[in-house]
Amino acid sequence: MRVVDVYFRWTLHCIPWMPAFLMLFGVVPLAGLTGRPLAIALAGVAAGLSLAQGGLAAPLLNRALDRYLNRGATPRALLLASGLITLLNGAALFALLFVGGIGQEDQATVLMATAAAITPVYKAQCLVVSKRQFLGALAGTAAGTGVLLFVLTGSWLGALGMAAMVAFAGLWSFVIARPTGWLLSVFWKLDAARTTASRLAVAEERLRFGRDLHDVMGRNLAVIALKSELAVQLARRERPEAVAQMTEVQRIAQESQREIREVVRGYRKADLQAELAGARSILRAAGVDCRFEGEEGVPLSAEVESALGWVVREGTTNVLRHAADVRTCALRTRIDPERSVLVMTMENDGVGGTEAGEEGTAAGTAAGSGLKGLRERLQPLGGTLASGPVRKGSYRLTVELPMTTAGVTG
Repeated sequence: MRVVDVYFRWTLHCIPWMPAFLMLFGVVPLAGLTGRPLAIALAGVAAGLSLAQGGLAAPLLNRALDRYLNRGATPRALLLASGLITLLNGAALFALLFVGGIGQEDQATVLMATAAAITPVYKAQCLVVSKRQFLGALAGTAAGTGVLLFVLTGSWLGALGMAAMVAFAGLWSFVIARPTGWLLSVFWKLDAARTTASRLAVAEERLRFGRDLHDVMGRNLAVIALKSELAVQLARRERPEAVAQMTEVQRIAQESQREIREVVRGYRKADLQAELAGARSILRAAGVDCRFEGEEGVPLSAEVESALGWVVREGTTNVLRHAADVRTCALRTRIDPERSVLVMTMENDGVGGTEAGEEGTAAGTAAGSGLKGLRERLQPLGGTLASGPVRKGSYRLTVELPMTTAGVTG
């Protein structure tokens, strides 16, 4: 993007040197042909001022472009200097035209040079003022130049021609400089948008990784803690079942390693049926009476099955955190035909210390990254999540998904 910026800027820097070349190779030779020292001096002054204008154009246009791009202040001092040089240049050319002995057949070249000398300051001005202000100033300058030429020559035709050339020079400068500034602003905005998109992609990937890591490891660590505690109790009683429990802990740890690798690669998906079977087995092992009720054989899209699988996993994780108090857990799935939504609820007892209406996790703890992650998964599907106490000692997690999104036909 910086290369494009430099290219556009240097293109604008080169154009203001055109009046200087017109002076050096057009006006100065004509003045030399007259043989008059005054004409040669005036042409030399005009050429020198055009060269100074070309040198001043680079910093002036740079700052004018920065002002147009909202990166700096208006270069008032440079604009004033450029305007003064333009005024002196115009005065020298008018003097050359009327007292320098230039023939009528060559006056068109001098008039053209006079109009060209205005273009550098016009390029900068159109970048720092509004279009209306610029066009108004251009109209005033063209009219004033025409009136001045009419007063000096008495020729309406010459005055109109000069006014037309000044107006053309201003419009040409506007067409060159203003679109250049606009294109640069568009390119810089696109570059900023691309940078923002890259940062958002990185942030989204971090959120995905954190969400998946929480959902994957939360339940597995809870199960490992539960089975380890059970193995310790069995070992203290010298029961052989302790070995089986530790074997199960080893299996879950190895499964966790595999799932973490899938999370890192971005391939991790939750299978609803597998999560339901795992939740039933784990909750029963923890001494929780679990009941699964719902629609059988309802076809669901892969995205919806994955999202509901994460809901089951997160709900199971939070129930396990309170396994000491939880005795029953019911998971129900049903279709509400009146509202055309698929509803999944997960309700458990053993919750204490929460008042009605207070939102927490699936088992009654303070809201954390688990529920936030579930909402992020459901949002693209148009789903909603609600959680909170429903009666004394009970807690309910409710997920609703539109039937069209879920892939369910009525």
